[in-house]
Amino acid sequence: MLEGKAVIEDTDMPLKMQIQAMASASEALDLYDVLDCTSIATHIKKEFDTKFGCGWQCVVGSSFGCFFTHSKGTFMYFTLETLNFLIFKGASYLI
Repeated sequence: MLEGKAVIEDTDMPLKMQIQAMASASEALDLYDVLDCTSIATHIKKEFDTKFGCGWQCVVGSSFGCFFTHSKGTFMYFTLETLNFLIFKGASYLI
């Protein structure tokens, strides 16, 4: 496991999910090269889909921006080592 400490920038996730998000990120960084952001994000997304149901999205990188709608209680943005992590479950809405 990495020695770095995650810094939570913003979240509305329950503590259990926050801990899982940081553990999954740390595990992914142990498994993949830090420059392989796609594999890191895929690893985290698959873990969250398995543990908390389908529909999760994950963005990993050092510089990105986005706009999204998420389900309440499923959003977390944090930094670990040199990367930023955004995890959320997409919201469904009717037009």
